[in-house]
Amino acid sequence: MSRTVYVNGEYLPEEEAKVSVFDRGFLFADGVYEVTSVLGGKLVDYPGHAKRLERSLSELEMASPATPEEILAIHRELVERNGIDEGLIYLQITRGAADRDFFFPEGATPSIVLFTQAKTGLADNPKARTGIRVIAVEDLRWGRRDIKTVQLLYPSLAKMAAKKAGVDDAWLMEDGLITEGTANNAYIVKDGTIVTRQLSNDILHGITRAAVLRYAREAQMQVEERSFTLDEAKDADEAFITGASVFVLPVVEIDGATVADGAPGPTAKRLREIYLEESLKAAM
Repeated sequence: MSRTVYVNGEYLPEEEAKVSVFDRGFLFADGVYEVTSVLGGKLVDYPGHAKRLERSLSELEMASPATPEEILAIHRELVERNGIDEGLIYLQITRGAADRDFFFPEGATPSIVLFTQAKTGLADNPKARTGIRVIAVEDLRWGRRDIKTVQLLYPSLAKMAAKKAGVDDAWLMEDGLITEGTANNAYIVKDGTIVTRQLSNDILHGITRAAVLRYAREAQMQVEERSFTLDEAKDADEAFITGASVFVLPVVEIDGATVADGAPGPTAKRLREIYLEESLKAAM
């Protein structure tokens, strides 16, 4: 059954959805995006995603083709039209279509596209019970990783490297320090303290990250925001990731080294429980 998608003011069957070959998102990856999870037909952590979208647009001096209220209404309409109970909504805004030129075009109308993906197993993810395995690869992305752009080729290459290695994902590493995962933030736990890289241009300012750290502190867990090495990660008591489509997932193997006893740890388990409970309460 065909999905209904939203393209530049129109709700269309996916087969009829088109964007220009001159769109700068296609030609230059000149665009930003957000992915919001849907649980029980409601949007999870939506205000954070909306705020980050505004920041990404501002950092790239890009106008939005719709107001925040209109964008929220489009999300809700797509959930309704596509009958999404559990899944994701992808939103992309580009600078628009213009003849190919490195200079930003004057007068171009920004383009906006949204579509849904129905997915089961977001809340009840079997990987939450078994944990995931990751490898470390060099972080060769551009320097403004805090802006959620559509420049995702290198994360795709890293994910493919993980697939070829027979594991689940990759952690990116720069100067011996872990930056983040391919599409998630990375954490270790040592002697009861949760450690994750501090916010900067080096990592994405994860919406799930912000919520999880807030819940951790409210639960009287110790949190330290700093860089950590690959060796520290291998020697950790626990490791885990957070992201909008995975929430909280334990990591049980890093670059071939088993983390602790190779089973999901209590911190990650508890944080996932808290996150799901609190996020469902606040879902829109």
